[in-house]
Order: sequence, then C-alpha cells, then structure tokens
Amino acid sequence: MKVDFLNQFIKEFNLPFQSPVLIFSLILFIILLSPIFLRRLKIPGIIGLIISGVIIGPHGFNILEKNSAIDLFSTIGLLYIMFIAGLELEMNEFRKNKYKSIGFGIFTFLIPFSVGIPVCYYLLRYDISASILISSMFSTHTLVAYPIVSKFGITKNQAVATAVGGTIFTDTAVLIILAIITGSINGGLNTDFWISLLVSVVIFSVIMFFVIPRITKWFFTRLEGEKTSHFVFVLSIVFLSSFLAKIAGLEPIIGAFMAGLVLNRLIPHSSALMNRLDFVGNAIFIPFFLISVGMLVDIRILFNGPMAIVIALTLSVVAIIGKWLAAYATQKVFKYSKDQRLLIFGLSSSHAVATLAVILVGYKAGIIDENILNGTIILILITCIVASFATENAAKRIVKNLDNILDKDIDLSVKQENILIPISNFNNLEQLLDFTILLKEKKSPFPVNILSVVKNDYSAEINMIKVKRKLEDFVLYASASDTKVNPIATIDINISDGVVRTSKEILASTIVMGWPMKETFIDKIFGQKNDSIFNLTDKTIILYNHAKPLNTNKKIKVVCPPSSEFETGFYYWLNKVAFLANELSLNVEYFCSQNTKEAIEKVISTSKAKLICTYTDIFDFNDFLILSKQINTDDLLVVVSSRKGSVSYQSSLENIPKLLDKYFTENNLILLYASTGSGEKKFDEYSDVSAAFVSKGIETAAKIQRGIGNIFKNKNNE
Repeated sequence: MKVDFLNQFIKEFNLPFQSPVLIFSLILFIILLSPIFLRRLKIPGIIGLIISGVIIGPHGFNILEKNSAIDLFSTIGLLYIMFIAGLELEMNEFRKNKYKSIGFGIFTFLIPFSVGIPVCYYLLRYDISASILISSMFSTHTLVAYPIVSKFGITKNQAVATAVGGTIFTDTAVLIILAIITGSINGGLNTDFWISLLVSVVIFSVIMFFVIPRITKWFFTRLEGEKTSHFVFVLSIVFLSSFLAKIAGLEPIIGAFMAGLVLNRLIPHSSALMNRLDFVGNAIFIPFFLISVGMLVDIRILFNGPMAIVIALTLSVVAIIGKWLAAYATQKVFKYSKDQRLLIFGLSSSHAVATLAVILVGYKAGIIDENILNGTIILILITCIVASFATENAAKRIVKNLDNILDKDIDLSVKQENILIPISNFNNLEQLLDFTILLKEKKSPFPVNILSVVKNDYSAEINMIKVKRKLEDFVLYASASDTKVNPIATIDINISDGVVRTSKEILASTIVMGWPMKETFIDKIFGQKNDSIFNLTDKTIILYNHAKPLNTNKKIKVVCPPSSEFETGFYYWLNKVAFLANELSLNVEYFCSQNTKEAIEKVISTSKAKLICTYTDIFDFNDFLILSKQINTDDLLVVVSSRKGSVSYQSSLENIPKLLDKYFTENNLILLYASTGSGEKKFDEYSDVSAAFVSKGIETAAKIQRGIGNIFKNKNNE
C-alpha cells in the first residue's frame, strides 16, 4: 500500500506536470512569489513572470508544456489587457487628443517599418517580401507593460491615451498587411477578398458601437441590484466582441479593446464593478499571459551558431531603435515631456503575441527561415525586459511630479474632504453609497461616514443594536470598491440635531443625503424652521435622487444662480461636478449668467480638469420651468442653490426643491447647497456689508432689468 502511494506520488511529479491541480498551484505560487523576490532587486514584477515562464517552459526545465489550457489562459490574459486598456482610458482626454493617437500610430508604424526594410534587405540579405513582413513585425507591439501603468495609477495621463490609441492603429495596419501578404500567397487577393473584408468590418462596427451599448444600458437598468451578474455580463461582452472581430477578419485583441471603449462610459472608474474587473485581471489572467510569453522563449537558440546570435541581436536592436525614434518624434511634434516620451516608448517597445503571429504566418508560408523565427523569440524576451524597465522608471517620475503638482493645485477643502451620509431609509443606502464613492476625492484620508440617528425614547437601546448590525453590512458592501466606511450610530432628540452635532464632532466638510420621498418631509427639510439642517449648519449639503443607474446618463446639466461664484463653496462644488464628469465620461452643460460663466471658465482653465463644457446663458431663476424644456430624462441634473442670507440667494430659489420633486422625478437629481462658512473668505475687506443686503440688491436689480426690457419690448411692438 505504501509502495503504491509512493509510486503515485512520484508519478504526479513526472515532467512535464500533467495534473491540472498541480499545474494551477505552481502558476499561482509563481504569480505570488516572483514579483516579491524581484522587487527586492528593484526589478519590475512583470520581468519576474516572464523569466519564470522561461524557466518552467518547454525550452527551460520542461516543468510545464504549452498545452491547450495554457493557451486558453494566455489568450484570456491578452484580451483582458486590451480590454482594461480601453476601459481605463480617460475618454474626455482621448476625444480631445484623438489626433495625437493617430499621429503616434502613424509614427510607430512607419518609422520602425522604414528602418527595418533596408536592414533586412541589405544587411541580412532577405528578399523584398520577407523584408516587408519582418519590418511589419517591428511595427507591432503588445501592451505588456500596461499593468505597471495601472499599478501606479497614471492610466489617465495623456501619454497613456496616446500610446494605447496608437497601439490599435499600428496593430490593425500590420494585420492588414499580413492579410494582404497571406492573400497574395494563397492567390486570394481579389475583389471578393476586399469586399468581404469591408462588409464584415462595417457589420462588426455597427454591432459594437450601436447594438452592444443599448443592450448593456438595458441590462444595467433592469438588473441594477445584481452585482455579480454585472461582472459576468461584462466578461461575456468582452469575449463575444473578440469573437466577432475574428469573424470580421480582424484580430481578437481589436474586439477586446473596442469592448473596453464601448463599456468605458458605462463602468465608472471608482465603481465596485471596475474594482472587481481590475482585481481578477491583475491577480489571475494577465499574469498567466506574461508567464506564457516567457514559455515561448528558447535560450538555446543563441548556441546554434554565430548567425543566430547576429540575427537575434540585430532584430532586437532595430525593434528598440525604431520604437524609440517613434516616441521621440511623437514627443517633439506634440510637445510632450521627456518622462512622457519614456512612458510612450516603454508601452510601445514590447513585442509579444502580435509579433509572434506575424512571424509564424510568414514561417509557415515559407517566406522567412528558422533564423528569423528563433531571433524573434529572443526579441520578445529582450523587448519585454526593456519595456518593463522603461515604463516603471517613467511611471515613477510622472507620479512624483504629479504629486508635487497636486499638492500645489488641489484646494485644501478638497484634500481634507470628510463626507457624512445621514441615513433613515436603509433600502436606499446602497445607491447613496455608490454615488458618494463616485463623488469622493480619492486623496482624502477620511473614510465615508454613515450616520443613523436613533430617537431617544424607551426603545432606543434596542434600536441602536439593530442599526449597528445594519451599518456593518454596508461596511462589507463598500469594501468591494476598496472604500473605507466609518459606521456611526447615535441617540438624539431629533434627526436634525443628531446630524448637525455629529457633523461637528467628526469635522465633516460635506453632508450627502438621500432625496426625501414624501411632501411632508420635504416641507420639513426645506422649510424655514429653526431645527432645519440647512439652517443649523453652513457645511456643503448635497441631496441626491436616484432614478436610474448613473452610468446610463448621457450628459450633466448644471443650473447655478447668478453670483454663485462669490460663495465660499464655489470651488468645491465646481470640482465635484468636474470629478463626476470624468468618472462617468460625460460632457457638462452649464446654465448660468455671463459673469458666472467667466468664473467657471477661469477655474477650469487653471485646473487639471479634463472637461468638454458648453454654456447656456440665463439670469433669472423665475424662468426655471422654461429652462426645463432643455433637460432630457437621461440627463444628470445638478441644481446649485443657496441659503437665505448668502450672496447668491434669491427668493425664487425657495421653490426649486418642490419644482424638482414635481417635474424631474424621472431624472437623476443633485441639489447642492454650497458652503457659506468654511474655507478661505473672499471678501474679508467687505465684512461690514450684509450678505442679505447684497443678495436683495442683486434680486432688485434683476427685476428692474426685466422691467426696462419689457418697456422697450412694448415700444418696439407699438
């Protein structure tokens, strides 16, 4: 019995490993340990995964063979990299700089291609067909180093958007060249070939950009609470898109990237769904791909003779020089910094699957020989190592400079943002918490505070126990998006006093509340009673009405009263709108007076906000219902109000809450009361002037202006 057990034990460890459990365990230990060991040597973790693949692969110690299971996970990992690259793109930045992506795509395709042809033709002595095919291989690149960019949190940098966009351009061009060369060899390069390719690409584009967004929006709306289903649905779309791209005659990586672009606006970057997608990719799929790249490398090729070494080194040097020249040309033309140039070079210099696909097709077709095939394998290893070092060095420099800029540019009130969510209806807390997570400044050191005020009566202690249990559930819920939550339960005579007292105790800067559901409660909240939260605190107060998933909105429309730029909280709420627009990849339209428009433009122009803004001029809030005709049900409506006695206050603002509750219940709504007491005072030299007096004067001036306008209008009609 012991002998049988021992034989079975030894059999399990015969090389290469055959047990799926043992294979998976080994790969997981590599994913876990190799980055940890190499980090001590200041070597990027990606290189550790690639080198591990070399060691355990069929050309190393033959611990694992390149079987269908490894190929499957490798393919998933590559598609996942391209999908995440499209998903994490800053779409507003990408739209603004799409010509830069096209420009870099042209540079990174033509320059390596132009350098490669004479080297292959005159130096390596290959014929023109082989030289064109090999040179097109120099133009390709795979975003092997993209996880480094994601780890350092600079995926929204303009250089990253340029490099990722250029990747799609150059790989598509190379794959088209490959299809043409293959078609010419097989004798299929005729009119039918071109018509078939064009029709299939058009059909693919229609499905991706018109059909899938509508299906996704419908799914997210109908199954809003099914968080697990959201994750499975997104993965299904990614691999379906990759399959459709292959049917259309394109590479599956193109379909995965397109899926990322299409779903970009529907998956906010700070959402729990985005966090889950990042986690699964970075933990499992992408490391599998990097290990599989290493398994392709055969170091023994270098010992096959001097010609193999010469070709391998020549191919590697030409590939690196071509990509560096492309990055240099991009920097000079588009005025990028040296760090951004290094980042673009790092992202675009690694060659992997696309390169191997081109060379394998050429080798099987007899266009190139074994020396080029073997040299390409060495090229993959060398360029991946160079790309990893270059990307990590550039990312570190950019992060360091970005932190210095943010320390100077971010308003103190934003960096010290401390949000309090008072809650009475736990059924709406998930939606309110999701909204707050999107809104919260990521550099704020404070957690999100959730408060439940228990009425001080005979059952207060029992209710406190129930409330604390419910609050703990939402701590777990928020952890899915890596958000820290501080649950608070307190006892007070009434809700208003409890909310205001707690906001002072924890030094809250902002209070985020759910939208009141009953008219009597609206009267209580917005009425002029002394116990109203609005009268008892001068902090920023945000009320949110959730009518549909935020990621289904198409535009943010902001209505702000005249003179709102003079309020202390002006910079804060303007920053919040910009932040929300970037998270949801939406354009913003401001309805405001000319003076407020100029103030908004000045703030946006001097900040790092990447917004596409339009403006509609209004002056009188009495015309609010007329303005409502320009607001659609799929718009996120933000209304900026003010407290009585503040500079921008006017009597018409008192009716806004009731109008919103009556006419805009189908919209996602944000009603915002800007802070009037915290932050830097803008008018200390006029402290003897009453704010109420100023606001009353502005309101009177507005009425006089309307009256004069009506007089001239009547005279003209006469």
